[in-house]
Amino acid sequence: MEQFFRLKENHSNVRTELIAGITTFMTMAYILAVNPNLLGKTGMDGGAVFTATALASAIGCFAMALLANLPFALSAGMGLNAYFTYSVCMGMGYSWEVALAAVCVEGLIFILLSLTNVREAIFNAIPGELKLAVSVGIGLFITFIGLQNAHVVVDGATLVTLFSFKEAITTGTFASEGITVLLALIGTLITSLLVIKNVKGNILLGILITWGLGILCQLTGLYVPNPEAGFYSLIPASLIAMPASLAPTFMKMDFSNVLSVNFLVVVFSFLFVDIFDTLGTLIGCASKADMLDKDGKLPRIKGALLADAIGTTVGAVLGTSTITTFVESSSGIAEGARTGLSSIVVGGLFLLSLFFSPVFLAIPSFATAPALIVVGFFMMQQVAKIDWNNMLTAIPAFICIFAMPFAYSISEGIAFGIISYTVLHLAGGKAKKVTPLMYVLTVIFILKYIFL
Repeated sequence: MEQFFRLKENHSNVRTELIAGITTFMTMAYILAVNPNLLGKTGMDGGAVFTATALASAIGCFAMALLANLPFALSAGMGLNAYFTYSVCMGMGYSWEVALAAVCVEGLIFILLSLTNVREAIFNAIPGELKLAVSVGIGLFITFIGLQNAHVVVDGATLVTLFSFKEAITTGTFASEGITVLLALIGTLITSLLVIKNVKGNILLGILITWGLGILCQLTGLYVPNPEAGFYSLIPASLIAMPASLAPTFMKMDFSNVLSVNFLVVVFSFLFVDIFDTLGTLIGCASKADMLDKDGKLPRIKGALLADAIGTTVGAVLGTSTITTFVESSSGIAEGARTGLSSIVVGGLFLLSLFFSPVFLAIPSFATAPALIVVGFFMMQQVAKIDWNNMLTAIPAFICIFAMPFAYSISEGIAFGIISYTVLHLAGGKAKKVTPLMYVLTVIFILKYIFL
């Protein structure tokens, strides 16, 4: 392992990579519950989607480790699976078989783009200040996701508002929702204390301790499961379960509409969001891990992008939506992950989840929320590296940062950042400092907002 993953060269060791891999998996295991539920709304078999998601995620993680030796984990991308369900199938009226075909075509195009250096060129064209901003923006974004997952912040008259314990007591929901919000807040403080004390495996320990406190609450009657409201038992019903068959979704792609304009629009939409979500995640996580070289480039990025493309293509064949690099990889990086060994660990755990699904599906979102919030803190530290005295680059960086959580999209944050960077440089008489590819990206983003 030392020779293959070059652990010493990357200032890591086997124990660190193992703990980091487990941590990353714990923060993203929710996808195994969410993806079958979401894609199931299109008529897909939930059990088959669970198996496809676990297998495609494992293959993507193994590809990342073997092709790039980087600590990034992959699974079915949130946002892309929602687009698959609500826009393509429910909105446009396509069957899930056609949607899978679009994902497959997108994956094949991705493989070609990865082999021809197009995606790598886009990564390298993004200015250093924006790369730092992407990392900070992702930090705020995943903090927001953590707060939402735990219901600390909820929908309200002001779009989002703080959870009301008083209202929970009045409506009788404190024993289900209210107690989990309280546990998430306590878990955040516990995880923060572990970080302050520099305890090894602090984020993973925070997840397990918070989950353990939840189990104690359930055993003592403080927490009462309410499945109809989305609050399930925290105690696994069993330890082992056999994987569901892939037969209902395997190789079920329908290419009959492949030449239609609408189909091409769907493929382009998948492609566009996946490209910039992946690039944004790679930029953010690599910046946090200090993996970018002096020119702001990520060594072995071609292998990372190819792994992403392979995961997407294989996922479509197996029966799941777009596989992409997960921003939750930053939780493992915060634990010290620096090589592909942690990705191997994540992939192995995805395979194990096929047989231990009751255990992994029992991990509640309020237990992983503290991990996302604390990782958001770690990624926020990159903001100190931005030159705030240079308004020409600082303002686009700020726009990029706030757009990610407020637009709820990594790709939209990058789009806003690139457009503002180019326009302000043009208007400020510094057009020569903008690379040709940045101009191309700006035009593409503007056209996207006009026509899509």
